[in-house]
Amino acid sequence: MRGSRAVPADRSARTSGATLPGGDVEVRRSSRRRRTVTAYRESGRTVVLIPAAFSPAEERRWVAQMVAKLQTREERRRRSLGGDDELMARARALSAAHLDGVPQPASVRWVDNQNRRWGSCTPADRTIRLSTRLRAMPEYVVDYVLVHELAHLVEPSHDARFWSLVARYPRAERARGFLEGVELGSAHGTSSAGDDDLD
Repeated sequence: MRGSRAVPADRSARTSGATLPGGDVEVRRSSRRRRTVTAYRESGRTVVLIPAAFSPAEERRWVAQMVAKLQTREERRRRSLGGDDELMARARALSAAHLDGVPQPASVRWVDNQNRRWGSCTPADRTIRLSTRLRAMPEYVVDYVLVHELAHLVEPSHDARFWSLVARYPRAERARGFLEGVELGSAHGTSSAGDDDLD
């Protein structure tokens, strides 16, 4: 989603999380939409974009369907990404595959308190933290963030050497584009496009 341009402000309605298992849901109607329905997560809530012509019954049906679809997709990703032990194993494999096995983190963990960063690294104690918000994203994006943080164990700054290390990950540019798109999509809210950063 590319912010408010993709969502004309014809009419917006918010449905309380008390009536749907997906939590807080905001429905946005657009006169430019004819048949397509889109849903995504934004700042802790689910946003569902529907055609303006939908009846209340159609709205309820589509919102429930799209919330369920998002939850299924996210649960599948959570299972595939696993917990902290799996994340550490993934980081070690990425280090070996793309960084000659040089960066060896002491710990790699999921954290819930990184709302402005996708990941962080503390080179002094070789710890890496990834935001749990990444669990809802494709695995290649998670791997990119891991490679980014692993590269900081070799080069703490964002200099040319650092970016040459990150570029060894074949899908680095695609993953960066994906994250930039997510940030841009949330920019029409209260946060700015620069709020969601790595380290």
